[in-house]
Amino acid sequence: MTTQIEEKKKSGGIRDLGKMFGGGQSTGRQFGILGALVVIVLLFEILTGGKTLDPVNLINLVNQNAYVLVLAIGMVMVIIAGHIDLSVGSVAAVVGIIVAQSMTQWNFPWPLAIVLGLAVGAVIGAWQGWWVAYVGVPAFIVTLAGMLIFRGLNQLIGNANTIPVPDGFTFIGGGFLPEWGPDTGYNNSTLLLGIVIAVVIALLEVRTRRSQSRMGSDKAPLWVSVFKVVVLDAVVIYFTFLFAGGRVGTSFPVSGIILGVLIILYSFVTRSTIFGRHIYAVGGNSHAAELSGVKIKRVNFYVMMNMSVLAALAGMIAVARSISSGPQDGLGWELDAIAAVFIGGAAVSGGIGTVAGSIVGGLVIAVLNNGLQLLGVTSDWVQIIKGLVLLIAVGIDVYSHRRGGPSLIGRLLGGRGRRESAVDAAGAEQPAVLPTSDPAEDSARSLTS
Repeated sequence: MTTQIEEKKKSGGIRDLGKMFGGGQSTGRQFGILGALVVIVLLFEILTGGKTLDPVNLINLVNQNAYVLVLAIGMVMVIIAGHIDLSVGSVAAVVGIIVAQSMTQWNFPWPLAIVLGLAVGAVIGAWQGWWVAYVGVPAFIVTLAGMLIFRGLNQLIGNANTIPVPDGFTFIGGGFLPEWGPDTGYNNSTLLLGIVIAVVIALLEVRTRRSQSRMGSDKAPLWVSVFKVVVLDAVVIYFTFLFAGGRVGTSFPVSGIILGVLIILYSFVTRSTIFGRHIYAVGGNSHAAELSGVKIKRVNFYVMMNMSVLAALAGMIAVARSISSGPQDGLGWELDAIAAVFIGGAAVSGGIGTVAGSIVGGLVIAVLNNGLQLLGVTSDWVQIIKGLVLLIAVGIDVYSHRRGGPSLIGRLLGGRGRRESAVDAAGAEQPAVLPTSDPAEDSARSLTS
C-alpha cells in the first residue's frame, strides 16, 4: 500500500511528461540528444539571420546528408552487435563507379543499374560477413582491409577518372516530389505527404493506447498523449510548409523519401522482429545469447551484409546527386556514420542503440556542418568542432555507465537509484532472449568456459 501511494505521489507533471516516448535511461539519452539538436538549430537560426530554416537551405541539407543518414541506419545495427565497419565509404565508392560504368559503357537502363549496385553491395557484404562470422576475424580488421581493397578497386575500375551518369538516374539523388493539382503557392505533393504523416502520428498514438489498455500495461496519462500528438504534428506541419514553399521546381527531395522508408523499415526490424532482438542479445552478451539458442554467426553475417547493401545504396544516392562518380567518392563517410551512431546514444561496448537515435545524431552532424559553413567557418575548425562533439557525447555515455546512474534528463524526470536505473536501461535497449537449454547444463558450461 505504501509503495502504491509513493508511486502516485511521484506521478504527474514532468515525470508523466517523461513517458511521452517511453521511459528509462535510454529515453533520457534520446531526449538529451534531441534537445541538443533543437538547441543547435535555434542557435544557428539566430546566428545566421534565419538562413538555417530557409526552405532552400533545408532542401539542400537533406540532399547533402541523405547518404550519411542511410549509412547510419546500417552502422547502428553493426555497432549494436558489437562490431565496427570502416569500409562503408570505399564500398559506396566502388559500387558507384560500377553503376556509372554499367549505364555509360554497358548501356544498362538506370533501374537495372540500381539492381546491379545493390547486388554488388550484397556480394561485398557476404564476403566481409563470412570473414567476420565464420572465420572469426575481428570486424575492425576485415573492414579495414576492405577499406583499402575497395578503394583500390574504385580507382582501378574507373582508371581514377570521373564518369558521368544519365539524367534519369539522377532522380534518386537530386529529384523532388512532382507538382500537380491547383496552384496553391506550395508543392501539393509535399503538402499531401505532410498531412498523411500528421494523421498517421495521431492514429499510431491511438493504436498504442488501445494496445496498452488491452494488455493491461502501464501507459502515460491521456494529456501526455494529446500533448505528444499536438507537438509532433505541429513540427510536421511547420516543416511541411517549409519544404513545400521552396523555389519553383523544388519540393521534398526523393532522397528524403528513400531515407524515410528505410527509417520505418529498420525501426520495425530492430524493435519488433526476432532478428532485431537477436542483434541486441549478441551485442549485449554474446556468450549468454549463444547459450539461449541465438545463432550468433548468422546474426553477424547478415548484419555485415546488410551494412554493405546500405552502403551501396548510399553510394548510388551520392553519385546521382553529383551527376558523376569519381575517385574521391566516399572519403571519410565511415567516420561521419560512426559519429552519428555514437552521438545518437549507442554504447561503445554494443548492445545499446536505436535507429531513431542514430538519425538524430546524424542530423546533429549535418546541422553543425551546414550552420558552420553558413557562418563562414573554415573547414579545419569544422573538423575540430565535430571531433569535440563526438568526444563529449561518448564521454558522457561512458561516464554515465561507469557510475551506473541515470542521465541528466533522467534525474530531471525523477531518476531513481543506481541499481534500478541500470535495470531500466538494460530492459529498454536489450530485448530478453529466453533460454532454450537446461539451466544446470548452462551452469556447467559457465564453470568450464
